[in-house]
Amino acid sequence: MTNTSRRKFIKNSTAVVTIAGLTSIFPKLYASVGATQKIRVGAIGINGMGWSDLNAILKHPDVVCTALCDVDNNVLQKRIKELEARGITVKGFNNYRDLLKSKDVDVVVIGTPDHWHCLQMIEACQAGKDVYVEKPLGNSIAECRAMVDAVKKSKSIVQVGQWQRSQQHFRDAVAFVHSGKLGKIRLVKAWAYQGWMKSIPVKPDGPVPAGVNYDLWLGPAKKHPFNPNRFHFDFRWYWDYAGGLMTDWGVHMLDYALLGMKATKPISIMASGGKLAYPQDAAETPDTLTTVYEFEGFNVQWEHATGIDGGPYGKDHGVAFIGNNGTLVLNRGGWEVIPEKGRMDGIAFQRSVDDGLNLHAVNFIEAVKSRDSTTLNCPVEDGAAIAIFSQMGNIAYRTGKKIYWNQETWSFGTEDADKLISASYHNGYRLPTI
Repeated sequence: MTNTSRRKFIKNSTAVVTIAGLTSIFPKLYASVGATQKIRVGAIGINGMGWSDLNAILKHPDVVCTALCDVDNNVLQKRIKELEARGITVKGFNNYRDLLKSKDVDVVVIGTPDHWHCLQMIEACQAGKDVYVEKPLGNSIAECRAMVDAVKKSKSIVQVGQWQRSQQHFRDAVAFVHSGKLGKIRLVKAWAYQGWMKSIPVKPDGPVPAGVNYDLWLGPAKKHPFNPNRFHFDFRWYWDYAGGLMTDWGVHMLDYALLGMKATKPISIMASGGKLAYPQDAAETPDTLTTVYEFEGFNVQWEHATGIDGGPYGKDHGVAFIGNNGTLVLNRGGWEVIPEKGRMDGIAFQRSVDDGLNLHAVNFIEAVKSRDSTTLNCPVEDGAAIAIFSQMGNIAYRTGKKIYWNQETWSFGTEDADKLISASYHNGYRLPTI
């Protein structure tokens, strides 16, 4: 996604949608909104996708925002003013635990860096809140497992921000894959070639910016002097906080690879890549990576590259189901079928016609109102499955070995791979025992 596309996406996410437009999509949901009580929403982490998620949820007429939280007071005050300009008055917090204590919050949106998702989601559930948590669900396999257990123990409705699951064209494409018309599928490719992401220049450590609670930003991550490269958006290129493009984009594209193949756990995983484009820049995660997941009868292959957009089939992101009769290529823009000559008819590009984030938000609020988690398009179990799958790819890369997952023991059986199953917690924080 280009920077321009990202700005357009966020702008579209904050635009006001008329109730009339939504009622045409969900007539039963909006038929009696006047008789329902407002659902009070608070958001934690509001600089990027957390803000987009909140604004998508606020388009629902039964929702009101009552609280915002961010460790960067500059961001917090900016967002408070933006809501005030729209006639919305909220309380502001710098510490998420203060927001969770608020009796004026029913639903929590979590848009913080990946290394905070687990603790904040679990504590929100323990506080009796419903949760919309950004992807990837957790920053380690162990975190994802704990988060699933926490939701099962609570009565909370939890939606994971895999918003493509709410788009009709993705569902149509998967239904076609399931029809069998492509014939035997031997390989599924998923990729993200991100030309917008250039080299991150090395910058010196420096003072913490005024208004930033840096210790609270670090939380369970190990101590490190403040560096602008590790803060806000670019945190995702450091192992302490995230998993690079594999967990940033991989959880989206690989999610549909698994849905299409009705697959869950691989037999083996191997990966190769590194900092091949920008070997001397400041990022830690690989700018180029190929990962192969072995399943019974087929493989799933992940590719990512930064600084270039020339991905497979001329697309900078996507999923391709390669069958004996033809190949279905799917991305956020739509899907098509490229036939093998004489074996099937092709299908011209079917364009996306809806807004996945807005639909995902409505799906979440509908589940909150009905108290029925089975209606969620991405419940915590599904978010955990794809986050774990992506983490397996990173572990294969970081160990430099072909690894094998044992679902019975929740381990790989090798010391170097098994030590990466759990994220290291620091500064007095501990992974909750559920």
